[in-house]
Amino acid sequence: MDKTQLGHITTDIQNGIATIEFYHPSHNSLPGKLLAEFADSITKAGQNDEIKVIVLKSAGDRTFCAGASFDELISIQDFETGKKFFLGFANVINAMRKCPKFIIGRIHGKAVGGGVGVASATDYCLATKYASVKLSELAIGIGPFVVGPAVERKVGNSAMTQLAIDATSWQSADWAREKGLYSEIFENANEMDKAIQTLAEKLVHSNPEAMRLLKKVFWRGTENWDELLDERAAMSGELVLSDFTRTAINRFKGVGNK
Repeated sequence: MDKTQLGHITTDIQNGIATIEFYHPSHNSLPGKLLAEFADSITKAGQNDEIKVIVLKSAGDRTFCAGASFDELISIQDFETGKKFFLGFANVINAMRKCPKFIIGRIHGKAVGGGVGVASATDYCLATKYASVKLSELAIGIGPFVVGPAVERKVGNSAMTQLAIDATSWQSADWAREKGLYSEIFENANEMDKAIQTLAEKLVHSNPEAMRLLKKVFWRGTENWDELLDERAAMSGELVLSDFTRTAINRFKGVGNK
């Protein structure tokens, strides 16, 4: 079975609140197919006048997002395919950036690589105490080039540098809150969901034009990200073809020594 074709993106709209959920059986990793659907769902939600606020979440009760699909990464054979794959993450981040609605992040478990980028691109992020983070890209021979601008915007250069260089260590949810990635930490998902519902219901009754203008203010200085993330995707698209990266990915997949 081709795992890159599995998973789903769903959008549920209730009383002005759109809940966009992604799922993949491999720890909510994101292959190219899902990334394209993800970006499209966010864009459509931003254009839907019925929707006042967006909640972004993943399915399951453990990992929020394991980042890039290793199955897809190891199958890349040329630069254009590699760049296109990493542009998938760029398109999701840019769709979140350009969306005129506030996006609330629901981070119930661990976030790796691209998952940290998705969390960073939300406008207000809530998490459980289990939502530790790691940028593992350097450990597989690449680097957090595409997600880097979103992560650095939230946590600052120093914390971004720590995550990027110490690519095999987890940083706790408390660490992520201290650095500004998470606004609040909860003991469990039920408590987090109550807080998200309360906040979302408040925002539904807020002035949509004021929220749209506030979002533009919050994201000021990112107007060049279409070009910037395209350049970053090219960096990753080149590196993923290297023997070093292929060996590292196979090692992570547990097949390198067979």
